[in-house]
Order: sequence, then C-alpha cells, then structure tokens
Amino acid sequence: MIIPVLDIKGGIAVSGKSGNRKTYKPLKTVFHSSSDPLKISKSLKNKGASQIYIADLDAIECKGSNLDIIEKINNILPVMLDCGANDIVSVNKALKVADKVIIATETLKKLEDLDKIMGSVDAEHIIISIDILNNKILSKQMELDFNILKESLKELKPVQIILLDISKVGTEDGINKQLLDEFKGWENSLIMGGGITSNDMDQLARMGVDKVLVGTALHHGKMKPVF
Repeated sequence: MIIPVLDIKGGIAVSGKSGNRKTYKPLKTVFHSSSDPLKISKSLKNKGASQIYIADLDAIECKGSNLDIIEKINNILPVMLDCGANDIVSVNKALKVADKVIIATETLKKLEDLDKIMGSVDAEHIIISIDILNNKILSKQMELDFNILKESLKELKPVQIILLDISKVGTEDGINKQLLDEFKGWENSLIMGGGITSNDMDQLARMGVDKVLVGTALHHGKMKPVF
C-alpha cells in the first residue's frame, strides 16, 4: 500500500531533497495544478487514497503550525501527522486534528517521554518514526543508537513504526537496504519511507513490508498510485 506524502509549510504543499527544509519549494504534482494541500488531498482521495502522511514543517521547526489546514484535510482523508509532538500534551493536541500522531526521533526529547505517551494514548493512534540521516538515527535532543532504540521498542510494542531515511527524501534513489536489515523481524509493523520508487515495491513485498510512504515519485507521476 502506498501512503501519499504531503509536506506543508506556510500553508502550502512543498517539496525538496534530503530534509534540507530551507530549500523546499512549492510542490508541483500531477494531482492538481496548484500547491494547495486541500485540493491535492481531495484529488488523492478521488484517485483512491485511503490515508495521507503529513509533515507540518512549521510545527516541527517551532515556527508556527498548519493545524487548521490539517484538520480540514483530516475530514477528507485520515491524516498521519508529524508535527513535532513529543509529550502527552502535544500528542493530545495533535489528535484533535489528525487520526494518528507520529512521534519522531528527530524531535523526541527523551525515551521516558515515549514511555509516558504509549502508556496514556491508544496505541492505534500512535506511530513511531525512526528518522535516519546518513545511516544514523536523527535525534536533536538525545543520543540514540539502533540497539538502545530497539530494546525500548520491544518493551513498548508499537503498532506501526516508520523507517524514514531523510537522506533519501526527494531523491528517488531507492530503499535503504541497510536500514531494513537493522529491523529484520519487524517487517509486519514497518512503514518504509525515503527515496522509494516503483522498482522497490516488489522487493519490499517479498521482504514482508507492505506499506510505504511515497512523495516525489508519486507527485511526479512516476509511480502508479496503488493505494
């Protein structure tokens, strides 16, 4: 299943490469002639999409938010939202406008906060995103390696885990096989993201990963929208 991706900044859908958000530009997509995230979302639904991943870049960078727009999109398609939520208060706020909230390693302050969130919120509405940059876990607030994080995840038993290789975002370079190898045995819970093309889909299916986040290849019309 392809889960379409929208990054929103300053009220419009944007796109760029490798997480370099300062260079992101208005999104050009085959799904609409504008960069209006509401109109794009409606078109995606009409094409058969059943959910959508949204990154609120302003909220992630603590420069405002687009939650009013995201709430409207959530009435069109169930939203998986990354808005930098990292504690119970911010998670509950995000759940007022989205179906599911993503807790990302990039913005998580400490693993104890993740424990508290998972103990207080319905696990069906929480997705943990393991953000990767240059084959290392991206975490701005703490030191994290794969072993420490995997031990924590074994105890928490999240329903869904995103493996997002930020280095590959927007590149259409294909999947990070090394990253998948780190999470062998977790395939049923994984959502893979970053650089995915149509050439990766069969290999991922053989490996047991049946959900992927796709932005650039989908919006450029290079991937069949199999939602």
